[in-house]
Amino acid sequence: MWQEIKSSSIAFRKHLHQHPELTWQEVKTTEFIRSKLDEFGIAWEPCTDTGTIGRLAQDKKGKHIALRGDIDALPINENTHLDWKSKHAGCMHACGHDGHTATLLATAQWLKLHEASLSGPVSLIFQPAEEGGHGALKMIEQGALSGVDEIYGWHNWPSIAYGHAVCPEGPVMSANSIFNIKVKGVGGHGSQPESCRDPVLAGSAIVMALQQIVSRRIPPQLAAVVSVTSFDAKSASNVILEEVNLAGGIRAERTEARDMISELITEIADETARAYGCEAGVTHTPCYGATVNHAHQSANFRQALAQEFGDHWQAENIAVPIMASEDFSYFINEIPGAFALIGADDNNNHHHPCHSSHYDFNDKLIERVVSLYARLVGAPVPEKL
Repeated sequence: MWQEIKSSSIAFRKHLHQHPELTWQEVKTTEFIRSKLDEFGIAWEPCTDTGTIGRLAQDKKGKHIALRGDIDALPINENTHLDWKSKHAGCMHACGHDGHTATLLATAQWLKLHEASLSGPVSLIFQPAEEGGHGALKMIEQGALSGVDEIYGWHNWPSIAYGHAVCPEGPVMSANSIFNIKVKGVGGHGSQPESCRDPVLAGSAIVMALQQIVSRRIPPQLAAVVSVTSFDAKSASNVILEEVNLAGGIRAERTEARDMISELITEIADETARAYGCEAGVTHTPCYGATVNHAHQSANFRQALAQEFGDHWQAENIAVPIMASEDFSYFINEIPGAFALIGADDNNNHHHPCHSSHYDFNDKLIERVVSLYARLVGAPVPEKL
């Protein structure tokens, strides 16, 4: 029976890959998920417009565990020659959420067959809008975690070799935010700089000053990144501009560190601009908080990983936390839980990083993660051929 589930799940994954949908637009994806849950005989309920929660063993009295899979795609033109290449121009499953969804569907079907063996309820959270849409937060606000004791999630990771993973106690993925800096000066003719206050010069000084935050203003033990990624200062060769705009991002292993860095950016931009006779206006847009694993649940996940992949499962070449971010952080800010990054690179074209136009999910991971999820909820593990 497991081989049939595995084959159909790979077919599900390729179907989803061909029909990606962007954040909060996952209508057909959600219809597909709900139709499969109906086929499996699994009760489900909507949670947000395009979110779905499958329910198993709801009458059991043991610990209530939730398992999460994200469902949205990215605004990227796919650059592959796969038979299952995206059919939607400008939209692609470039992060593997097609695989995460197919894996949770395979888990649903497997656990339904073994529902009687479950000691407590299991909720299967098919979450929309992970890619910047705060879908986890919206689902929490609508009761997704009501009655849930702990939660587990994962992400495929192409820079980790297949058969390896990371799942630390503490931070596994970083907090992030976006900043925008508007530098206002006095414009004029390029031949008369003394009559102007040059925002390009002030903006350049701000860029250089911000590079000192990580090296000089925060402890070296704290992982953080400050990147200025945009400098909008287009002008004629003989015109000193009135205003320029800078933008960039912050990554930090702790949410409070991200917020501290935001304050430093505002302070440095303001004081530096003033030194050049200009003014700086800074706005910050917090995105996701740090994904910080709980001790007991991360130990559970590590035990399952060791059982699945063997004693040498831990990826030695990946420093954690990685600087990418995840809205799974919302879930484990609310209840105990853990999140793992599981290696995808099997030397068979699965090394392309997430968000690359060349990316494709490694279908071998479906079987392995179903086994991990089964262990975490106390169900039998599928026998592998």
